[in-house]
Amino acid sequence: SLRRRKRALSARRDRACIIKSAVNSFDASPLSQRCSACPSQSCISGPMRSAIMLFAAAARALCPRVTQPARRSIIRAAKSKVNKPRYATGMAKAVYRGEGLGAPSYDSAPIALSGLPDTTKPYAVLGIETSCDDTAAAVVRSDGTILGESVASQHEVHAKYGGIVPGLAKEAHELAIDAVVDEALQQAHLTMSDVGAVAATVGPGLEICLRVGARKAAHLASKYQKPFLHCHHLEAHCLVARLQTELEFPYLALLVSGGHCQLLWVQGVGDCSVLGGTLDDALGEAYDKAARMLQLSSATGGGPALERAALRGNATAVDLPVPMKKRKDCDFSYAGLKNALRGRVAEKRIERGLSDEDTLPDQDVYDLAASFQSVAIEHVEDRLRVAFKRVVGEAGASPTLALVGGVAANAELRRRVASVASQAGWRLVVPPPRLCTDNGVMVAWAAVEKASLGFSDEIDEEVEVIPRWPFREHSAPEPVKIAVKLASKAERATAA
Repeated sequence: SLRRRKRALSARRDRACIIKSAVNSFDASPLSQRCSACPSQSCISGPMRSAIMLFAAAARALCPRVTQPARRSIIRAAKSKVNKPRYATGMAKAVYRGEGLGAPSYDSAPIALSGLPDTTKPYAVLGIETSCDDTAAAVVRSDGTILGESVASQHEVHAKYGGIVPGLAKEAHELAIDAVVDEALQQAHLTMSDVGAVAATVGPGLEICLRVGARKAAHLASKYQKPFLHCHHLEAHCLVARLQTELEFPYLALLVSGGHCQLLWVQGVGDCSVLGGTLDDALGEAYDKAARMLQLSSATGGGPALERAALRGNATAVDLPVPMKKRKDCDFSYAGLKNALRGRVAEKRIERGLSDEDTLPDQDVYDLAASFQSVAIEHVEDRLRVAFKRVVGEAGASPTLALVGGVAANAELRRRVASVASQAGWRLVVPPPRLCTDNGVMVAWAAVEKASLGFSDEIDEEVEVIPRWPFREHSAPEPVKIAVKLASKAERATAA
């Protein structure tokens, strides 16, 4: 036992010496100057992430004895020094405000840590997605052709729990991941040797689920010596709108899903900023909770079940408040609407003389569903009108709105968003419904866009995932206008 302790202590000392040697070599090299110059206001991931990327590259070149476990220990130590983001009351969640890790920026000189595919001809990218409850993989060619795709849904696994159970989701991913990847490759009539690069979602999402897909992708990249690319889940949703439609930067993206509800200004790959986000529940989350209140269920989830019920109801039958009607910004809130629906359901039960266990009459359920959906989408319409005004000066001659995310598959939402965009003179782009929900195609395409800029990531089979990875806040013109108004008011008061 004493001998083992001595050996462990000696190993730790050796590792410390190796790391210290690498740091000294790095400080004395030209790469250290790039490291200090790389962080900037536009590099929203902050100095830490840039330094880690460059240190990993420098460590391999300057000190080969630094092994992958040693590099991972450096990264974990650096992450432990970063404060986790705290969401202030009354402010949108999932917005980078200087705490934690911000979404990546590709403003700096290209860094291809694992090489790049041969761009002299079309190449194929294998994309893997396991951020939440769908195991997905796809093979996409660099010219935008979808060669093969596969998705394994977990709706049946989680249906009886009324929500996603992370542990069960992880187990389901582990059981399905190999078959899903193999099916995508078979549909594409390719082997891993034919693939030009491998990509995976590394955040944001459920940490234990992200690891399954990210480590599978890293393993394949390492085994077959392919470039490896990390992808941002929300950015991939935004970029997939460019896959089958001519869509130039910049454009406005309305991202609506089960976990996110944001208005994003997309100026390029790695350049997304938040105009507004949800203060509490996302739109998809509100749909699912409303479906549970109305005891609606479906093999495809609560949202689609509520949408179908709403088709048979009267959208004006139940009076529900439109959230934040007097607040003229781009933020969303669905907690109040959800509570109002709960109150209306209770009133209906009392009115019908029903207990909590009894089922409401079908027509009452349909009317409640239709009324909830109508008001929920009216809230989206209000926010869109504000967003159009905020970015009209940056949108150019042909302003475009992309409707993306899982809830974008909702037909009523698409119809009403199209109407609002048309009235404002904006063009609307919506991906096909199968590309709105989580899928491997969007990951592969995001990797194509990233590789075109000359970036790739280090291959580490125990790749670190990033559960919280927010975009920066968009610099809004409204505060300037307010300051001008206040200054004018002060001048008038002085003159009087």
